[in-house]
Amino acid sequence: MRLGRPMSQRRGHNRRVSIETLENVKNPLEAGLTILGSTLIVDDISLRIVEVEAYGGEKDGPWPDPAAHSYRGQTPRNSVMFGRAGRLYVYRSYGMHFCMNISYGPDGVAGGVLLRAAEIEAGHDVVSARRSPDRPSHQWARGPGNLGASVAITLADNGTDVFNPASRVRLELGESKEWVSGPRVGVSTAAEVPWRLWIPDSRAVSAYRRSPRAPVIS
Repeated sequence: MRLGRPMSQRRGHNRRVSIETLENVKNPLEAGLTILGSTLIVDDISLRIVEVEAYGGEKDGPWPDPAAHSYRGQTPRNSVMFGRAGRLYVYRSYGMHFCMNISYGPDGVAGGVLLRAAEIEAGHDVVSARRSPDRPSHQWARGPGNLGASVAITLADNGTDVFNPASRVRLELGESKEWVSGPRVGVSTAAEVPWRLWIPDSRAVSAYRRSPRAPVIS
C-alpha cells in the first residue's frame, strides 16, 4: 500500500470488531479504527481510547511508512511490532515519557497504532495521585506521554499480550463510533498522511501540532 496523497478529514462509523479484525487488517487506517474507542484496562484503571495514530511498517512491507519506527527493518527495540497482533510496544520519548502502541497485522509484518489520548472511566483516585489533581481530569491522559504516565507504563510492559486476561495491561475492543481523521502529530516525514484518528466529541483529544521539520506541501 502506498501512502499516496493526503486525504481530507472525514467522518464515518467503523463496525464492531474482534481480535481477528486486528490480525487481518488491510491497511494501517483500518488498524487505527479497530482500536479507536476501545477500553484500555491497566490494573484497576479503565480508560476509553479517544485518539490514536496509525503507523505502517518497513519499506519493503505491504504498507511502507517512513514515519514508523520499523521502516528501516527489525531491531531489538522495535521487534514487538514485527510479532503477533495485540502486543504492547512501549518506547521512551524525549528520554522521560513512555508511549504505548498496539501491534497489528500478521505475524512477521510490522505495524503499530500509537495510543494518543484517553478518557478515564474508572480509577480516578489512582490517576489523580499520579497526575496533578489541580488539572481537569480530561487532561490527565491527553497526549501519549501523559497517557503512559496515568497508568504507570514502563519498558517492563513492552511485549505484553493485551488480549490475555491475566495481563496487567488489557484491551477490550469496542463498538462502532463516529470518527475524524487528520495528519499525524509531530512527524517530520509523511507528515500529511491522515492516519491520526479521534472521536470528535471528546475533550481529552490532544491539539494538533505539525513538526517544524516537516516539508511544506504546495
